[in-house]
Amino acid sequence: MRSGRKKGWVVLIIAGILLLGFSSFACVLKESNITDEVKESIKERIDGGESVGIVVGFIDSRGKREYFSHGSAALSGKEPVDKNSIYEIGSITKVFTCIALTDMVLNRELELDDPADKYLPESVKMPSRNGMKITLGHLATHTSAIARMPNNFRPSDIGNPYADYTVENMYEFLSGYTLNRDVGEKYEYSNLGMGLLGHILSLRAGMDYERLIVNRICRVLGMKNTGVTLTKDMKKRLAKGHARGKEVSNWDIPTLAGAGALRSDAKDMLIFLAANIGIKKSRLSQAMEMTHETRADAANNMKVGLGWHILDNGKTKIVWHNGGTGGYRTFCGFIKEKKIGVVVLSNSSISADDIGFHLLENSFGLKKKESQKS
Repeated sequence: MRSGRKKGWVVLIIAGILLLGFSSFACVLKESNITDEVKESIKERIDGGESVGIVVGFIDSRGKREYFSHGSAALSGKEPVDKNSIYEIGSITKVFTCIALTDMVLNRELELDDPADKYLPESVKMPSRNGMKITLGHLATHTSAIARMPNNFRPSDIGNPYADYTVENMYEFLSGYTLNRDVGEKYEYSNLGMGLLGHILSLRAGMDYERLIVNRICRVLGMKNTGVTLTKDMKKRLAKGHARGKEVSNWDIPTLAGAGALRSDAKDMLIFLAANIGIKKSRLSQAMEMTHETRADAANNMKVGLGWHILDNGKTKIVWHNGGTGGYRTFCGFIKEKKIGVVVLSNSSISADDIGFHLLENSFGLKKKESQKS
């Protein structure tokens, strides 16, 4: 009789432990870094016509990856977007360019203080001022004093504006350009400067920009869906770009590829973030660390590293970059201390940066519902 009671108590205790275990497990499953508020905001943007399809990816300090997507790959179809959908990531490409730069520095192939003209043909006359030459470091921090865009940029097709801008066009502009302030004097964002940096790295490595990034970054990290060229498989998964309610062309950026030519998906971008915040260790860890260091002041609480922008409000330091091409807006950012990162991909010409900042630090509010069409 006592033995029976004892067994009964044991059964009850085990049942209680199992119940608690399953309850705890259920609570863990319910936890979400991508909040209901964010999900509702994304749905409102899609349903209200502000965007066509948005994909968000979040990685936490344990390496747990979470995705949320809503909308479709095109207005003309009903194929839903997801973590495997391909987007143009635009200027987030600049961060890849600078990681390739620091990797080459660590491999003693070049130095940050090397003058840019060291790697260009002798026929190219790089602008200088007061005896100061533009270095690779100046290009990587947007402190070169080079214009944001060249004045001989005259696209024949405004829907694909960079496609016919040639290396010869760039060399011609640089050789005839006069700097209007001292090199290194201040930050001024320059697509031309970062495109030039990507071009120089390609020349030094003896390969085109895409091969440079794929060989030095994507293959090392296992990013299989990131590149410049849209493969047959990537085309199938492509989220079409949209602006003002219409589907628009993808951009080809041959000469200034280092400024914005890459395409990727949320899955690959979380691999990239995992490596940057130190969850994923690789031979690129030190090169990535170098790009996170504050190098110059930008504006207000904003600083700049190599490629990355750094928002430091005294409490939180967000390392980030966004991107924008004809029909896409993207965001990639992380907080290193918390080891969390976010990617936001939208196939619309309207910014979704607020989603990224809010998920990293909820003191940054989500924008109010827009009536504007994508």
